[in-house]
Amino acid sequence: MTATAESRATGSAAAMQPRVYGHFIDGRFEPPSDERHARRAPGTGAVVAEYSRGTQEDTQRAIAAARRAFDHGPWPRLSGQERARVLLRLAELVRQNKELLARLEAEEVGKSIRLARGDVDGTIGMIEYAAGLAMSTHGDIHTNLGENFTAFVAREPAGVVGMITPWNFPLLLLAQKLPYAIAAGCTAVVKPAEITSSSTLEFARLCQEAGVPEGVVNVVTGSGSVVGQYIAESEDVDVLSFTGSTDVGRRIVEASKSNLKRLSLELGGKAANIVLPDADLEDAIDGVMFGVFFNNGECCVSGARLLVHEDIADDFIAELVRRTSRLRVGQPLDDGTDVGPLIHSDHLDKVLDYIGSAEADGARIVSGGSRITDGAFGDGTFLEPTILDAVPTTAKVFNEEIFGPVLTITRFRDLDEAIELANSVEYGLANSVWTKDIDKALTASRRLRSGTVWVNTTIDGAPMLPGGGVKKSGYGREMGQVGFDEFTEVKTVQIRTGKRTPFFNA
Repeated sequence: MTATAESRATGSAAAMQPRVYGHFIDGRFEPPSDERHARRAPGTGAVVAEYSRGTQEDTQRAIAAARRAFDHGPWPRLSGQERARVLLRLAELVRQNKELLARLEAEEVGKSIRLARGDVDGTIGMIEYAAGLAMSTHGDIHTNLGENFTAFVAREPAGVVGMITPWNFPLLLLAQKLPYAIAAGCTAVVKPAEITSSSTLEFARLCQEAGVPEGVVNVVTGSGSVVGQYIAESEDVDVLSFTGSTDVGRRIVEASKSNLKRLSLELGGKAANIVLPDADLEDAIDGVMFGVFFNNGECCVSGARLLVHEDIADDFIAELVRRTSRLRVGQPLDDGTDVGPLIHSDHLDKVLDYIGSAEADGARIVSGGSRITDGAFGDGTFLEPTILDAVPTTAKVFNEEIFGPVLTITRFRDLDEAIELANSVEYGLANSVWTKDIDKALTASRRLRSGTVWVNTTIDGAPMLPGGGVKKSGYGREMGQVGFDEFTEVKTVQIRTGKRTPFFNA
């Protein structure tokens, strides 16, 4: 990291200079490489950061550092309480650097600064909860196997963990992995998205400042085809945790099949918001808006499909459109912004193509649908919050992940049809149900095929609640006790006492 990085993020006189980073390997920042990726802020088009383009050699050195730290270093051998103390110091350092980290997230991702601050708060919660798990994890002992037979089941750190994180929540999704892994006693090599790497690198710096030993946390920036591929193929990486698209998830499975490392994959999603007539409609409208326009719609659990009962559909949609028109689209660092720019121009073009295909499939644009280029938006990648009504179930926008501020609306007749529509896509990450009828709420919760079901809320959670998908949304879980267990191995130790009874008569 150069001297300009922190001043840039905090808005000092040196703010005209972009942040320039090298990799973080074995407890130190390396000098930036000659080959670097320049990140342009989606809100302005200005270059705000440059990251080293990692090579196979860089990745191998990071993995070797993590391997040494696990095989020979102190971290896996510390008590849970000692690891917890370090994690709690880390949580406090993240709290002290909240505004810096939030600004980096907003500037590079395009999310509103209000949301970015919430991401930092969520990160602190993850670290603190992981610290508790570090202290409380334990095995089992079996003393009822007979007078001379005792056994215990130990839970041990799994080893070196590779982590590949996406661009939409660089810090928060890292926090769903890294604190849990190091709480368990693992070491890690992280490859953040090559266009939003600053907060991950700053997090690594804070880990070092908190007292995490050298080699426990390593960060290599660069492309998935080079750095990510090497992590997946490496025999020295024991576990790989990936969040990203289903297509890339398939490639990771293929790359890792020769070494059979354990995988945890959180992949694509196409969540539904089911609104029943007995719902609190004020809450449901607010929840539907939040579910699809949160983080500019660039969210794997985005409630991109509204399934609304035909008896209330017309009035519900009219009010939804009215409120959507009042959302403020603006620059990410503006505290009043509700929806910011999309991540880059190619992604904006992809989302616009989806909107065009929806019209060709018979859907109607009832709100938004166009790029914003006037006034203060300049070279930014801004899209009007968009609502598509009368969307056929055969349409691409109903079935495929759009990953933008685009809501599709489909009507249903009864709960059975709503559940069938929600389950009809290939994804199974999350769904939401809006109803005050406990029977309907429980019925839907049981029958919806997704790793998470929200009732009268959406995109909600807490560090102790696991998340993950079914079907083509992946497998494995993050957060909670279950997410912690992903980074552990179970070992059974069986002990016989006394004289052994011979089996053979030899």
